[in-house]
Amino acid sequence: MLKRLLITGAGGGLGRMARQRLAHLAETLRVSDIADLGPAGAGEEVVQCDLGDKRAVESLVEGCDGIVHLGGQSVEDRFSVIANANIHGVFHVYEAARRHGCNRIFLASSNHVVGLYRQDQYLDHTAVPMPDTLYGLSKHFAEGLARMYHHRFGIETAIVRIGSCFPRPVDRRMLATWLSPDDFVSLVERVFAVPRLGCPVIYGISDNDDRWWDNSHVGYLGWRPKDNSAVYREEVCAKAPPPAKDSVEALYQGGLFVAEPIREE
Repeated sequence: MLKRLLITGAGGGLGRMARQRLAHLAETLRVSDIADLGPAGAGEEVVQCDLGDKRAVESLVEGCDGIVHLGGQSVEDRFSVIANANIHGVFHVYEAARRHGCNRIFLASSNHVVGLYRQDQYLDHTAVPMPDTLYGLSKHFAEGLARMYHHRFGIETAIVRIGSCFPRPVDRRMLATWLSPDDFVSLVERVFAVPRLGCPVIYGISDNDDRWWDNSHVGYLGWRPKDNSAVYREEVCAKAPPPAKDSVEALYQGGLFVAEPIREE
């Protein structure tokens, strides 16, 4: 068991779920967000923090022996917004981890790192990144940063390219990208349980019949996702008509993100 596990981005949808379900991994759970998280629960420490503030992040990471880094800008936006949280912010987290000897991190990357691949392409960890947005590009930066800190300083990171982590898939694309909350939790558990992690790329998806990504290279983690989006196929297809065959939603793994404009400021 960890002594103190930090969860950044604990005010977001995924972060709120992580806060509720990961407390068993540590004696103390430190939760943080730029937003107000309310009072601390039993065994919790609550810290309000802007990831763009280097000194605040330095203090945030101190005393932690594990980090679930979910914080940052989670959708496309102006470059200045993305850079503060997803570029400056992730650098601050890794540098603080190095300074304080925190050597294991679950890094929430994104499927949008490879969003410009077509849906008829099947990818593994060797796929050359093809980000679909500034957001996807910022996650590519985070992945590179994690590798540098692993090879130079020994910090182990699970680079998790999360697909779509929701209670259930809500559209046709999610039949391929869905990651159930239960499978997310079991993945985090394995990341902090294995004696040797390294710095692997892991595609964050459940055991879906439809899939674009291969995780066979991380069998050593012992992670066996149990849920399958196929259970919801009939329901999803009834509610969501198929997109036009020539639309970005139908062609690209990044879906509608591919059509996002570039926002400089």
